[in-house]
Amino acid sequence: MDIADLVRRREGKTLEFKRDLTSPRGALRTIVAFANSAGGRLVIGVEDRTHDVVGVDRPLDLEERLANLVADSISPNVLPEIEVVPWRRTHVLVVEVHPSALRPHHLVADGPERGTYVRLGSTNRAADAALIAELGRRRARSSFDEEPVPELDCEALDFAAASQCFAEVRTLRRKDLFTLGMVSEFDGRQVPTVGGIVLFGSDRLARFPDAWIQAGRFAGTDRTEIADRAEFREYPAVAIDRAIGFVERNTRTGAEIGRLRRRDVHAVPPAALREALVNAVVHADYAQRGAPIRVAVFDDRVEVENPGILLPGLTIEEIHDGVSRLRNRVIGRVLKEIGLVEQWGSGVRRMVAACTGAGLPAPEFAEIGMRFRVTLRTTRVTVPVSDDVERAILESVTSARGGSTAEIAARIGLTLRATQNRLARLAGRGLVIAVGTGPRDPRRRWHSTAAGGAARD
Repeated sequence: MDIADLVRRREGKTLEFKRDLTSPRGALRTIVAFANSAGGRLVIGVEDRTHDVVGVDRPLDLEERLANLVADSISPNVLPEIEVVPWRRTHVLVVEVHPSALRPHHLVADGPERGTYVRLGSTNRAADAALIAELGRRRARSSFDEEPVPELDCEALDFAAASQCFAEVRTLRRKDLFTLGMVSEFDGRQVPTVGGIVLFGSDRLARFPDAWIQAGRFAGTDRTEIADRAEFREYPAVAIDRAIGFVERNTRTGAEIGRLRRRDVHAVPPAALREALVNAVVHADYAQRGAPIRVAVFDDRVEVENPGILLPGLTIEEIHDGVSRLRNRVIGRVLKEIGLVEQWGSGVRRMVAACTGAGLPAPEFAEIGMRFRVTLRTTRVTVPVSDDVERAILESVTSARGGSTAEIAARIGLTLRATQNRLARLAGRGLVIAVGTGPRDPRRRWHSTAAGGAARD
């Protein structure tokens, strides 16, 4: 294991440094949080602020002590890999924790309600009851929106509104509500599910008061002064369209003059904005209480924020690579049926391609408290992509693997020479980069500079 490489990194969701085990409680919290989240490495013998390697005394004894502490202090049991790694004239302890199938884990001394932790950025956060329940559902491979609402009957769903949303794709029949998961069997009768109520419940906000979209336009680049606001409490499919309209109304629109006609250019690419809003609705944690989905428009950016952090086992790096895990299976299934979701795992890549294609920075993703935020910048940093071919090229190289010239040519339907010319043009504008030993390297691959693919290879 390369300790020099580890200490060059910043602490984050999957990495933490500790000088020693003088007070083991912090290390145990981190191990619980890693196991409940996306896994990670705890490195003991490194100063967390300076990253100076101070090493540990009697490393084998410390290894045994830590293994015993983990076994006695955490429930259900966690089995981390503990490795003693030499560093110059000393040693450090590297504790690798894998995402656990037995989550939620907790500290025995504090009990499940107070001793369950998750990882948020570089900190450990105590999980509340809603998040503990979410961790349990992940273990059971179920989702909150699949749960039945037994005190209601199917008349609680607005079938006319649901039919109208499906009208452009097909005729909705009442039995389809069951197939789509908006209705389920409970105690020998059919009742609505949480997802059905969130999507089309006649009295949906009485049961889920945060299942709406709040929008605000702020003057400048902070939240000091609000210039416009709106609340979209309609059914989600309608609220998404209205929220898009709000953003477009409150952002500057430019124009490009082509050879034949004038074309309006939005400050935020419509495809990226729609993806961000749809993802917020699909991945919101409706079991949380306290705040709705929020859209904030500033002079230099648009922020789309939903309640709920990333699902256990998932990192921001992985969503860049197209890894997708649905928090709300019913809501996701219905929005895909009506055409608001195209293909699982492709939304982030489309956002990246739309933004970089418009000459904008790639979207930024962050877990803020117990919420997830997408930031779409509106200040151009490169020349916009000129046509659909270049957009297709950028979309094909946003994953960590990137793409070879031949793979890209096959995808966009051009010859190798034409594809090489297109790639050279994009490289000259700083939108793509070739990784290899030279133009004749058979393993040479192209990556989007905005997506960070080359850096992760």
